Amino acid sequence: MELPKTIDQVIDQLNSIVNECKVNESRLGFFAVLYRKVTIRIKQGVINKEFDDNERMEMLDVIFANRYLEAYYTYKKGQVPTQSWAIAFKAAEKDNLLVLQHLLLGINAHINLDLGIAAALAVGDGKIQWLENDFNKINSILAEMVDDVQKKLNSVSPVFGLLDPLTGRLDEDLANFSIGKARDGAWKFATKYFVAKESNRPELLNDRDFIIALLAANLANPGSGWMKAVIGFIRLFATKKVSKIIGRLE
Repeated sequence: MELPKTIDQVIDQLNSIVNECKVNESRLGFFAVLYRKVTIRIKQGVINKEFDDNERMEMLDVIFANRYLEAYYTYKKGQVPTQSWAIAFKAAEKDNLLVLQHLLLGINAHINLDLGIAAALAVGDGKIQWLENDFNKINSILAEMVDDVQKKLNSVSPVFGLLDPLTGRLDEDLANFSIGKARDGAWKFATKYFVAKESNRPELLNDRDFIIALLAANLANPGSGWMKAVIGFIRLFATKKVSKIIGRLE
């Protein structure tokens, strides 16, 4: 599969992935739906000239998306992507995780690992500091989309909303941890990756991937017995049909 060169081509490929996942009842479609929303929102932002450099933002969006698409196609071919994505994709084969966990596993790999690399590549010969405002806007858009998806999650599992007072807003805490803290860490990694020599970048990527994979493992397998009990209870009342969940998230 040839990787996209424009935002519209990214959206076309995401459409294909979402449709394929609905047909195959694949949980890989959960993150794909969210990411398509983010990409469409960024496209609209570029059209409305919301960014400091809209042409650069389109280039960044394509480079960023291709990190995910390349990982997805690598996994579908039976090969091994980065550790962070491998954990997220393998988790989609399990039926004991919440939809929110699948989304956060994708966000973890894409923001914590991919965004810093994409930012460094998009700057080229410029200065990485020129990108910081637009970098933060991407994260804000993602948080905005997650808020929208969280509302839809209540229709997938109504008990999710009812448990908020008992769980200390478990869903929001997990989302804030993954997105809020990820932004700062991803920016630091972007600046480090940007100034590194080309020959040192693969090692930086592998080291970062190892750390982010540990976070992914924790998201996929919460250690707390209390947390597992809450997740298990929520799942009792959740919609089980994957294509139906994808449809509601759309």
